[in-house]
Amino acid sequence: PGQEGEGCVAESPRFPSRSARPPLDRMAPRDSYTYTAAPSANIFEGDAPADPDKKEIVIHDRAYDITTFSKRHPGGKIIGFQVGTDATDAYKQFHIRSVKADKVLKSLPSRPVRKGYEPRRAQLLKDFAEFTKQLEVEGKFEPSPRHVVYRIAEVVAMHVAGAALIYNGWTLAGIVMLGVVQGRCGWLMHEGGHYSLTGNIAIDRAIQVAVYGLGCGMSGAWWRNQHNKHHATPQKLKHDVDLDTLPLVAFHAKVAARVKSPAMKAWLSLQAKLFAPVTTLLVTLGWQLYLHPRHMLRTKHYDELAMLGIRYSVVGAVAAHNGVALTLAWYLLYVQLGAMYIFCNFAVSHTHLAIVEQDEHATWIEYAANHTTNCSPSWWCDWWMSFLNYQIEHHLYPSMPQFRHPTIAPRVKALFEKHGLHYDVRGYFEAMADTFANLDKVGNGDEHVKAH
Repeated sequence: PGQEGEGCVAESPRFPSRSARPPLDRMAPRDSYTYTAAPSANIFEGDAPADPDKKEIVIHDRAYDITTFSKRHPGGKIIGFQVGTDATDAYKQFHIRSVKADKVLKSLPSRPVRKGYEPRRAQLLKDFAEFTKQLEVEGKFEPSPRHVVYRIAEVVAMHVAGAALIYNGWTLAGIVMLGVVQGRCGWLMHEGGHYSLTGNIAIDRAIQVAVYGLGCGMSGAWWRNQHNKHHATPQKLKHDVDLDTLPLVAFHAKVAARVKSPAMKAWLSLQAKLFAPVTTLLVTLGWQLYLHPRHMLRTKHYDELAMLGIRYSVVGAVAAHNGVALTLAWYLLYVQLGAMYIFCNFAVSHTHLAIVEQDEHATWIEYAANHTTNCSPSWWCDWWMSFLNYQIEHHLYPSMPQFRHPTIAPRVKALFEKHGLHYDVRGYFEAMADTFANLDKVGNGDEHVKAH
């Protein structure tokens, strides 16, 4: 999609009813697209040049001055990613459950946008806004207490089962069970971090702190700060932290090009083989033993430190009974299994797709369409990925309970088709193969890996 209207159907912006369930078959190859146009039409009055020291974003047809506020934004530097653009959709989806955010927004200096202002892909944004209102009326953003109970009960039961297997002599089976549930804790804390579990920010944060701290030995606060940057601008250089992965791995040729050391180049040449068994383990241990504890201490998240204390007290008790060396071997295998599960499954959604250059700006919907992949729905894949195989829907609506994504997927596809956007659905194993093929090409400097 380049100009507004390409590939669009000239009809009223209506969408299939809830009963419409067209098959989610794979579409033709992704269309070409460019983001060379201004992210949003000139938001300043007349031909006056932009003040280089002034930072403005557009939300609901008003330009808000965030020059001072950006330094104390609770979400960190992410707000700066939207300067000079229409940030309406990003603002709405990140703050859909926050009353405080609207109060803060109203307190900021603002002015009406200039007469004739129109953002890029204006009709697409308008249709998306109408679609979102329909979903709100239908209750698609409402949480399900039963689902929350099920998700928490699942990880508790799997931990009990894993411990029971080890206690009764089925050590390897128990470690495998605990490794898998470590990954399941990653899925559960992810939803808590998006406030899409109970819909109550305080409760969801508490669930995330407990599940991520006890189950994975990591910090929910660190994760929220980093992961929201990814959601704001997926696959955008110098913005998406999931592209800033050196020295352990490079998902794109432009990232790999920064490497000058022969030793690092040799490491990257093997990254496709090392990613699952070695790289994911190194990342996890680095997070568990350094990055996350350091963040907890710096930000005084003592609740998260308490979770680590409980987690490692259990590990210590096991070591006291079975010996340090054996317990360490068990622990490393347990962490490796969980790391492979969570990181490999997250990698299939974006890492093999094109990037957005640092000076380019896509709309919220274009990021989801052009830089995100779904994995084909099935009962086992929906469970295995905790509904994050509907990654397109998740990036459009990160605060929507993830179990509702299958119910809106056909209608999202219809919206994309109307506006000439590609709805990318691949088989799970196909997407996994594409991910590792990309790792191999990038690591070995394949000339066919193009920078988009």
